[in-house]
Amino acid sequence: MSPEKSSSAPTPSAPQAASSQPPKPPGPPTSVPLKIGVALFGIWLSAMMAGLNSRLSGLALADVRGAYGFGNDEASWINVCYSAGELLVMPFATWFAITFTVRRFYLVMLWATAVIAAIAPFVVNLPLLVALRTLQGITAGALVPLLMMMALRFLPTSIRLHGLALYALTATFSPNIAIWIAGYWLDTLESVNWVSWQFVPTAVICTGLVGWGLPKEAVAWQRFGGINWFGIATGVPGLFLLGIALGQGNRLDWFNSPMINFSLVAGAMFLAAYIKSEWNHPAPFIRFQLMGRRNIQVAFTCFVLILVVFSSGASVPMSFLASVQGYRALQSAPLGLIIGVPQLLLGSLVALLLYRKWVDARATFAIGMLVVAVACFFGMRVDPTWTWHEFVLLQVMQAIGQPLTVVSMLFLSTSVVQPMEGPFIAGLVNTLRVLGTIVGAALVGRIELLRGHFHSSVIVDRYGAIAGTLPHEAPAASLARSVAVQVSALTTSDIYAVLGSVAVVIASAAVLFKRVPAPTISAPPTPKAVSN
Repeated sequence: MSPEKSSSAPTPSAPQAASSQPPKPPGPPTSVPLKIGVALFGIWLSAMMAGLNSRLSGLALADVRGAYGFGNDEASWINVCYSAGELLVMPFATWFAITFTVRRFYLVMLWATAVIAAIAPFVVNLPLLVALRTLQGITAGALVPLLMMMALRFLPTSIRLHGLALYALTATFSPNIAIWIAGYWLDTLESVNWVSWQFVPTAVICTGLVGWGLPKEAVAWQRFGGINWFGIATGVPGLFLLGIALGQGNRLDWFNSPMINFSLVAGAMFLAAYIKSEWNHPAPFIRFQLMGRRNIQVAFTCFVLILVVFSSGASVPMSFLASVQGYRALQSAPLGLIIGVPQLLLGSLVALLLYRKWVDARATFAIGMLVVAVACFFGMRVDPTWTWHEFVLLQVMQAIGQPLTVVSMLFLSTSVVQPMEGPFIAGLVNTLRVLGTIVGAALVGRIELLRGHFHSSVIVDRYGAIAGTLPHEAPAASLARSVAVQVSALTTSDIYAVLGSVAVVIASAAVLFKRVPAPTISAPPTPKAVSN
């Protein structure tokens, strides 16, 4: 009990002694109020839908092009600009949420996303649609960092790992379940409109949850007095140009394109200026000094590579089956469901495992990544006869390895973070999450292009060498189809080999982490006897 509230009279020196002690930072919360818990659920739900919104646009692009008559090259900007918009908002979302209040900022971003989703199917002008999708990438992307920020701020130690497991679903559940959802809208309902409209009902539900759960507060206008305007002026164009370069690099042949060269050089210059500005600013959007902590440095470096490797989960086999077997999204849906659905349970099971004192999170991280690596190496055996059934074992291993890796990584990195540092970490980790997804798509696309050309040349040369000795000449159409199928199988095998090797390297990085003991779950306090 403090001296001021003691029943005995304090000595004259007591107030002086108390005032000489520096104030202690607030400790972690011990419980979650009902309203905050409801609001967190609403934020989580909208973050999941934002992830689906991003993935579905790519899966439905061919149908959108067919429905509106857009060309392949022109329509590619619809998804690229959306991803670039997501990337540019990530470092800044939490600062503006704190300034305008989480409730107000969240609801504005939520309904801006919903309104664009409602009107986008009626937009037939491609430049206007690209502009709307860019804006939607910004508004929807701003919803995701709030989830981690609120989880680190409000969840007590006893359930924080479960909160991180829910956040991990944005990387393990949403991208995989999106395949089935896209197939349902496109092949069952035969409507491209619902790919966009599905966000609107969720927005209504989340408005009620977050609007009721979070209190109304005043805007902290005084924070604009210390805002890093130079950081915004350099970070926004830098991240946007980087997203454009990575998204369009394969289509425009990278350094042979003046636009890609400009985007890379200008983006790098802007980002260098942004990082320097943030490093020296007293109130940065992202505190890059946190990267000096070993666990954060190792974890976030690995995170980008982890997301690259995770493209082996559903994207690689889905692309293979589409090119070889002619599968559409609904036919490939089992590939994503096998990975995605178990995540709703496996993430929390991994969290429970990490609460055990005898478990080392570094070991679970390495085991998870090695399981994914084994799945990739099994995938190297792919041949043109494979259907989705042959991928089942690979997908089961992915379903096990992904939550072991991501939840362990989040635990190792966030355990060295104080609750008040949550906004900085949330901005950084979500920037890397989007960046890793874009880099993964670019890397897989590049391997597919280079190895596809190589295998095609080898097969055609060998056929040319023996064509004169064959009793019958194969029809040109049949020959072209046979070559394309073999090239696709060999290229997919090469992709699996590269991603599996990267997974092994990531697993070996587990030794670089500092060990973090399992969180101590305090027993609830016993009620004290009240004396009469």
